[in-house]
Amino acid sequence: MIHLEDTPNHAGVYVTGDLNDFDDLYEALHEIVGEEGEYVHYDAVRTRVLGLCYDLRHAMMGNRGTRFVPNGMDREKRLRQSIACSESNVYLQCGILWPELLFISFALNDFIGIREHQKKPPLWDPVTATVRKFQAAVQTCLSETLPESKFSRCKRYLRAGRGNSYSRYLTQYIDELNLNFLHMDADERFNSISVMVKRVNEKNARYSELHTQFLNAARHYGVDVEELQYKGDYPEMIDW
Repeated sequence: MIHLEDTPNHAGVYVTGDLNDFDDLYEALHEIVGEEGEYVHYDAVRTRVLGLCYDLRHAMMGNRGTRFVPNGMDREKRLRQSIACSESNVYLQCGILWPELLFISFALNDFIGIREHQKKPPLWDPVTATVRKFQAAVQTCLSETLPESKFSRCKRYLRAGRGNSYSRYLTQYIDELNLNFLHMDADERFNSISVMVKRVNEKNARYSELHTQFLNAARHYGVDVEELQYKGDYPEMIDW
């Protein structure tokens, strides 16, 4: 089962689970976002989801972190059942920044809606169920991380089908949120998690300003907005 946990310095969350958990989530996310160009107004959003898939894949290859999780097989149980085994399981782990995670979780509602409308999957669709379980893990992590007063203010953004749309969303804005978040100290990040929930969902004045700038630049250079990159470098190492 996928589990999410706030990182020590509140830069993001650790996504943990066993190999099957990661593989199931990887396959479900790939399936839900469709093929390249299939949902043309969501190409940039699709790329962000695939960024998470990239980290999941590298975690499965052993290129990210691991942790040991008790499996319930203590010495007494092993002796009673005559089983030689470890008392812990190895879980895979990868990190994702808070603004990035929130954006992906919310945007997945759009892909689920498209899948249900266009592809009409079976009632108990395993792909949708796996994605919903991931979203539920995000919500659980928020509830366990934030004070109740702040989490209560986030709840209205967590309801699926609340009318928000991420079609043609300027994902470079998420880069700005990510980088601004990283420039904060740990306490500032912790106090800003609920703010990120709001900023990802509501296209505020800064989003509109950035959107206009990128549209003008795209027209000037004769390219699509998705081809333009936000000016700002991510650190090679993140102090999670």
